[in-house]
Amino acid sequence: MARTMWAVVLDAPGPPEALDIRRVPVPEPEVGWVLIEVRAFGINRSELHTRLGMAEGVTFPRVLGIEATGVVAAAPGGEFAEGESVMAMMGGMGRTFDGGYAEYVRVPAGQVIPFNSDLDWAVLGAVPEMLQTAHGSLTVGLDAQRDQTILIRGGTSSVGMATAVLARQRGMVVLATTRNPGKSASLTRIGVDHVIIDDGNVAPRVRAIFPDGVDTALELVGTPTLPDTLRSVRVHGVVCFTGMLSNQWTVENFYPIEYLPNGVRLTAYGGDAADLSPEVLQDFLDSVKAGRATVPVHQIYGLDEIQQAHALMEAGGAAGKLVVRL
Repeated sequence: MARTMWAVVLDAPGPPEALDIRRVPVPEPEVGWVLIEVRAFGINRSELHTRLGMAEGVTFPRVLGIEATGVVAAAPGGEFAEGESVMAMMGGMGRTFDGGYAEYVRVPAGQVIPFNSDLDWAVLGAVPEMLQTAHGSLTVGLDAQRDQTILIRGGTSSVGMATAVLARQRGMVVLATTRNPGKSASLTRIGVDHVIIDDGNVAPRVRAIFPDGVDTALELVGTPTLPDTLRSVRVHGVVCFTGMLSNQWTVENFYPIEYLPNGVRLTAYGGDAADLSPEVLQDFLDSVKAGRATVPVHQIYGLDEIQQAHALMEAGGAAGKLVVRL
């Protein structure tokens, strides 16, 4: 194994150009940690927040990346076999310790999930955080049931598109929003039943389709659109707050009786590696292989194109996941 590797290092918050690609030492794992040779990794808005200086508890310089997919290079504690295919995510990756924007990443063994698949590494690299968030939002946040209706606010985000794929697998009727009419086709291709162009006031159009409102809604844009999303849901329906594409995270002067429509339930979801079981991951990958599910990859980059990828993410130009394949 080489003693040094290529990695994307952020020395201080800044624009995409602050992401510096340089050689750094390959980390050495101790017992309880796993060294992964990274084959691909997805790009997430969490890393945008870190790059912009919005994340708490981050020290610099730091290799970004809250997820990575690859093969085990070393596991001193014997938790995994060398060469085993694995995914890792969250738990401080890219914030309190160096993350997946590198040729190798060292992570706690508890954050590593094994799998078996011969799908392209770019497809596999898009999966971990996206699937964990989408699956958790549907099951824990919404307790979604077969044949229910769901509104996905922020439908062309990677999590939004993954949620649509999973919801269709459950037989749900899917409504999804996008601010860009040019992205409508990307939603219909993955099975969205009703595409709604988001002008900030989608509740009337949702109720034109379902007069009583939808059964469930996933809020991925953030607090600016949350009141309108709540108004789109029926009495005893559920809204799950999961994402903050708007970068606005809190509700000022929150008065519940005025803010929440009568009988509409508001929940939230934020998961970790432990919330994506190997069984759920393997079942999804097998479904993709069999053509029963799709992974919404927007564009694949090389490591040396990380600045371009971040610029596109920050501009909101993607419809699906941005992935770096090494």
